[in-house]
Amino acid sequence: MDLFGGTINTLQQSLNYASVKNQTISSNIANAETPDYKAKDVVFKDILNKELTSSITAKRTNSRHLPFENDVQSAYQVVTRNDTTYNHNGNNVDIDKEMSELAQNQIYYQSLVERLNGKFNSLQTVIKGGR
Repeated sequence: MDLFGGTINTLQQSLNYASVKNQTISSNIANAETPDYKAKDVVFKDILNKELTSSITAKRTNSRHLPFENDVQSAYQVVTRNDTTYNHNGNNVDIDKEMSELAQNQIYYQSLVERLNGKFNSLQTVIKGGR
């Protein structure tokens, strides 16, 4: 039984995703001049699409059977972009793109924090008896 429902857990996972994305973008910006550095990205849509298109549904009928669940620890992963080179030194960081993604991710993160605060304020109101 989940005390708060799935919303807070979903918001927590979304904040984790936004935090990892922010760290990844910051690392890309910090290494914008590093020779042969390849930019990294956090992907979510590819994993979501893979899970949505998976048509195999399995059920374990015995505890000794191997589980069919995917062993992915999170719904996102960090990947390296090897398909491009923007600079003469082998580096593929596009600083304008990274700064744009950083701003977008900060707005996303802030909206998640505000939504989470709203959920906790609602719970506080209920606990106090609506006052």
